[in-house]
Amino acid sequence: MKKTPLYEAHLRLGARMVDFAGYLLPLQYTSILEEHLAVRRAAGVFDVSHMGEFLVRGEEALAFLQWATANDAGKLKVGRAQYSMLPNERGGVVDDVYLYRLGEEEYLMVVNAANIAKDLAHLQALAKGFRVELEDASERTALLALQGPKAASLLQGLTDLDLSQKRKNDVFPARVAGRPARLARTGYTGEDGFELFLAPEDAEPVFLALVEAGARPAGLGARDSLRLEAGFPLYGHELTEETNPLCTPWAWVVKLDKDFLGKEAMRAQACRERLVGLVLETGIPREGYRVLSGGRPVGRVTSGGYSPLLQKGIALAYVEEGAEGPFAVEVRGRAVPAALSPLPFVPLK
Repeated sequence: MKKTPLYEAHLRLGARMVDFAGYLLPLQYTSILEEHLAVRRAAGVFDVSHMGEFLVRGEEALAFLQWATANDAGKLKVGRAQYSMLPNERGGVVDDVYLYRLGEEEYLMVVNAANIAKDLAHLQALAKGFRVELEDASERTALLALQGPKAASLLQGLTDLDLSQKRKNDVFPARVAGRPARLARTGYTGEDGFELFLAPEDAEPVFLALVEAGARPAGLGARDSLRLEAGFPLYGHELTEETNPLCTPWAWVVKLDKDFLGKEAMRAQACRERLVGLVLETGIPREGYRVLSGGRPVGRVTSGGYSPLLQKGIALAYVEEGAEGPFAVEVRGRAVPAALSPLPFVPLK
């Protein structure tokens, strides 16, 4: 089992540690509810050092990324970032990723922890034929996520750089608590915030400085409930190797006016189901629960849980194309009425 550079700090803060994607990570420090609300109302800090980081360099780095990713990497200026996906040749999704342009011929790709080996092998195979260098920098990169409406003001107290001039998806070097860092105004909760890329030896002092400044340590439990409220996908749940992204709410990522692996396969597939948001009258939906319409199964929950803001059970679910509802979710053998909800489930800035 792998440990992040913050493992000892997590133990000292009383975290309940669990196995996640091969890493020992904090599920929660006090309670998921408290940590969730702290991020929505103030600021929380997550250890996301288990995520993978690949560096892509070379004179054909852009051409390679245009072929390997579904979004238009050509629109990325130096110092900017975009959400994207790695398609497979069948038109499915190998992984969803964040791509940062660090220089004219240098990019950083952040991938899901559970997919690091798979993604690296996939990209190495695609890189043949391109003049490009691909480096797995995951082991020498620590990553923190500071999220919440007070994230910017809290972080401003630990750096001399003027953060008020930084926009969403900006990426830039800075010093935080006296340590060199690369900051990105990105995140996974729907809140304003920053991700901090650090050398492993700098992770603990910066993490503790953020906590000392007022950021609440938050674990995997709050991270998942926050992303669910925000209506964001989780790879392996809403996105898989068999998912055609053109049939999801994230079809906007796919740019059909350029060539990329799997483009024609995506276009050729008919959409047989659609993803919806559901709010339950009672009960907590979980992954795999059946969605019913007129008593007939028409879909399945891909992510479900409790919304601390709505104080109700919420779910992302795929249902048959054309299924109109009213819908219900089968919770422990009981059909619970579920109302369609726009995404995100809660207002976000």
